[in-house]
Amino acid sequence: MIVEQRTYTLHPGMTGQYLKLYETEGMAIQKPILGRMVGYYQTEFGPLNQIVHMWAYESLAERTEKRARLGADPAWQAYIAKTRPLTMTQESKLLMPAPFLQVKWQD
Repeated sequence: MIVEQRTYTLHPGMTGQYLKLYETEGMAIQKPILGRMVGYYQTEFGPLNQIVHMWAYESLAERTEKRARLGADPAWQAYIAKTRPLTMTQESKLLMPAPFLQVKWQD
C-alpha cells in the first residue's frame, strides 16, 4: 500500500470557499473514482492557507490508472476550473510504508 499526500496552498482568505466547493461538488466526483481517502485537512499552524489530503492505493499502477480516470472526467474538469483560481501552488508526495507496517485497507 502507498499513500499520496497532496498539499494545496491557497490564496489568503480562500480556504473556506475551497472547502465548500469540495464538500458540495468535488468530493462526490473524486471519492467514487479514487476510493480510499485517508484524510482531508486544513492547516492551523505552520504554513497557513493549506489543504492537505491523502489517498491510499495498492500500487503506483493503481494510482496512475485512477488519477488518469479522474483527470479525464468532464465533471472533475469543470470542478477544477472553479478551484484553480483559488490555488497558488500544489505539491504531491508519495509515501511508502515502513517495511514493518502491514496495512489492510477497508473500503
